[in-house]
Order: sequence, then C-alpha cells, then structure tokens
Amino acid sequence: MPADSPLPHSGSSSEADPSALVAARQSAFSFEVGARLSETRPPSSGRSKGNGSRGDGKRGDFLGRTGSITTPHGQIQTPAFIAVGTKATVKAVLPESMKELGAQALLANAYHLYLQPGPEILDAAGGLGAFMNWDGPTFTDSGGFQVMSLGSGFKKVIDMTSVDTSGPDDAVAPGKERLAHVDEDGVWFKSHLNGDRHRFSPEISMRVQHQIGADIMFAFDELTTLQNSRGYQEESLERTRRWAERCVVEHQRLTAERAGKPYQALFGVIQGAQYEDLRRKACRDLGGMPFDGFGIGGALEKENLGTIVRWCNEELPENKPRHLLGISEPDDIFTAIENGADTFDCVSPTRVARNSAFYTPSGRFNLSGARYKTDFRPLQEGCDCYTCANYSRAYIHHLYKAHEMVSHTLISIHNERFVVKMVDDARFAIESGDFFEFKAETLGRYYG
Repeated sequence: MPADSPLPHSGSSSEADPSALVAARQSAFSFEVGARLSETRPPSSGRSKGNGSRGDGKRGDFLGRTGSITTPHGQIQTPAFIAVGTKATVKAVLPESMKELGAQALLANAYHLYLQPGPEILDAAGGLGAFMNWDGPTFTDSGGFQVMSLGSGFKKVIDMTSVDTSGPDDAVAPGKERLAHVDEDGVWFKSHLNGDRHRFSPEISMRVQHQIGADIMFAFDELTTLQNSRGYQEESLERTRRWAERCVVEHQRLTAERAGKPYQALFGVIQGAQYEDLRRKACRDLGGMPFDGFGIGGALEKENLGTIVRWCNEELPENKPRHLLGISEPDDIFTAIENGADTFDCVSPTRVARNSAFYTPSGRFNLSGARYKTDFRPLQEGCDCYTCANYSRAYIHHLYKAHEMVSHTLISIHNERFVVKMVDDARFAIESGDFFEFKAETLGRYYG
C-alpha cells in the first residue's frame, strides 16, 4: 500500500441496512459458557489475595469459567492460550507443528501485515489462514499497540511495571523520536521498516483486518501506559469509545459488502489503565455496543492484573468471550483465568526460546549454560512434545552454541506446548472442581 495514502471514509454501497445483514451472518460466530468456577468450587475456598472482589457477591467469588467459541474455521475450547504468529507465522515454527502441539488458534498482527506483505495480498490468497496454511481459527489485533509502542521508540515493550505520571504524556524512549501522532480521526505513523508515513484510523484498521481475513479481529484503540496522567487517560478513553463506534459502523458496512467471505467477529478493546472507574465505564460503554466479544488491553500493573481483569469482567456481558491481550507467565495466566478471562496471547514462549530459555514444571532455565553440554535428557521429562520425544538438552545446547537456527525451532515447539498444555489442564481442572489444587501445585513447583 503506498505511503501517505490513507483509505477514505466509505459510504454505504447498498441501500440495505448493514446492521441487518451483519445480524443475519453473525450465527457463524458464537460463544457458549460451560462450567463455572463458582459452581464447581465453593466461593469461600481457594480465594486468592488481591483479586479485587466488589464484595457484593455478584456472580460468586470467582468469575472463571470454561466455554466454547465457534468460528467459521472451528471451535476454541476455553480457557485457551492463543499462540502469536505476528507476521503470519509463529517464529521458527511450522503451522503443522503448532497444530500437532495442540494450539487451537493463532493470532497475527494487523500493523505488521499491513506493512508487509500488504493486506490485499492476504485477501487475494483467501485470507490469513489460507495464506499461512493454517485451517483453524485465527485472530488479528488492531495494530494499535504496535503503532503506539513502536511509534514511541519503545520497540516491542512498554513499561507496565510501575505507575509514574510525573513525566509528559507524549514521552518517547531515550534517544528516539516520536513516530506516531494521535488526533481525533486516527494516527499518523512512520513505518519502523523504512520510515514511510502511514495513516491508521478506525475505518482503515477495519478495512485492513477484513482484508487479512481472521475469524476474530479487534477494534482500533489508543494505547496508553501507566506513565500517562489521569487527565490524558480520561481523554484517551473517550477517544477510544468514539473510535469503537466508528469501528462498528465500518465493520457492519464491510461485512455486508463482502458477503461472500466468512463472517469475521469484532471484539471491542477495554482501556482505562489502573483506574477502576475508567475500566468500568469503558466496559459499560463498549458492552452496550454490538461487539461479538471483548479484549482487555492497555496498561496492566502485574500486581493488580487480577483486580483489573475482575473489574472488567464484572461489567462485561457474560454471554460474550473476553480476551486478555499479552500475557503468558504462569502466575498471570492462573490469575486471569480465575477472574474471568477466556483467552489470552503472548509472544513470550518463542521470544525467550530464541535466547535459549525453556519452560519446565520447576521453572524456566537457559540452555546456554555449560552444564547442559553433556545433559542427554529431554528438555522436560514426560513432556509429549516433538522436541522432547526426539532431542536431548545436549544436542539443542550444541545447536544454540553453534548459532544453528533449528535450536530456536526446537525450544519454541516445547515452550508453546508447555503453555498450551498448562492452560488446557487448567480448563480440565475447572470442570473437575480441582482448579485451586492444580493452581497451587503448578505455581508452587514452578516458582519454588
């Protein structure tokens, strides 16, 4: 797509009511709640400190549940970990391998695919799944996170560990220039690849994501951080609400226009940082719009993650799925599940693998250490993944030290399997009533 040529706002191409046409096609996407944690376990048992209960008994002490999301390309049994394939690939891992290790769905990034190869290429290929030879469900995020994080010079990470509102709201990383500029209509940004100038707006994000063709996509939102002032958080939240309304209108128009394509579900994104009133307001505002589900995003202090997720899920409609954006550490996963998150994603399993780190029930270890040179055991005893069934720590240590890329592949396969299986087991534990025993055993061993 040429630089400096934003897509225009589009008028209706049909006299038919787009919302009516969308409603007729929405049956291809659905969510059904299964077992509830509050029903399989008495509310007084296993209560985790700091979960942020309102104390009014609403929906029991625990909001965790199992469920089933139905998409045009298959079902997702929840809770589920959604592996990240940013550029239409899980880094270093074949789609066939992701299927074998039990991944139910993959998430790609609209920002990166917009820049390369371009959404029109994926559209011509038959959509994201066909393009990457993945026949299961797919997600795309809106690109808002990358526009703002890369545009502020923070690369792939924005500090979400501490609250510090003493600095300017338009802060950039040290030694970097601001590459993204927000206005009421959208965001101008420069490509991190070549510096070309581009435009994202709610309408452009919707068109890009429709062309990419994922089963589930997210409304365009403005990312804020824990370093933004309260005043800016309020301003941004209201802007994200207006953008959400525009996303719904454009989504309905494009769904009607592209009637021959599989239905794509649209999730609204909840912002509000660390402020309870802003989070709840966002949930009430977006919860009243015709979204198919919701993403919980933005600034989430780790120590308050459960509290914030709970605030949101106490307000959001129970009959729609909730996706928590960007987590994969075991303690965060269990906290998210018991507070009502249905799905979540993170790049961490493959990112740490490229630095030789591998997960085990006893914690995370780095295979680069000299002690692994003659360690002929698998990465994890008893693991059923392809890597553990066929290769030793010593061999993968050798590959890593020799700068052979297949080391990234083998560790990534194991790490993805580890997280996918842990979440699957948590789902089974909710159904059997053993969730808190499973949580205590898993976390006690991993962090012990």
